[in-house]
Amino acid sequence: MIKVLIILVIAFTFEAVGVITLKRGIDQIGPRYTERKATMPVWKNALKLVCEWFTNRDIIIGLVLETIFFILLQFLLGKHDVSFVWPLTALSFVMTTLAAKFFLHEQVNGLRWGGVALIVLGAALISYGEHSKPKTSSPADATAASSR
Repeated sequence: MIKVLIILVIAFTFEAVGVITLKRGIDQIGPRYTERKATMPVWKNALKLVCEWFTNRDIIIGLVLETIFFILLQFLLGKHDVSFVWPLTALSFVMTTLAAKFFLHEQVNGLRWGGVALIVLGAALISYGEHSKPKTSSPADATAASSR
């Protein structure tokens, strides 16, 4: 369980920094799209936006960080039940909210923190459910037992 949590914290760090970096990139190209609206056809402006999206340093870095998160998540899904791992990804809300507060200087009010706390409580219940789950033997154990 500790190994899973360590991998999740590492994955969530990549995700939180990735989301913050993507947001910075979007904030860079979004205003340019809006400024061009009056002087450029919609299709051309949208095409230019897509080109800027694929050439913006922050967006590319954000995508790489999100990809690393996704790879770590796939690793965990390969080792553990989806019903255990996937709900724990809700803990990423904590890291992403903290990152938004400290790196983007967003105002996070008590109601939002309350929502994050409810997410953490739900993840804790899921984690407890993993501990209380009956242990099943692997197919290899069953084969070895039947051959004796």
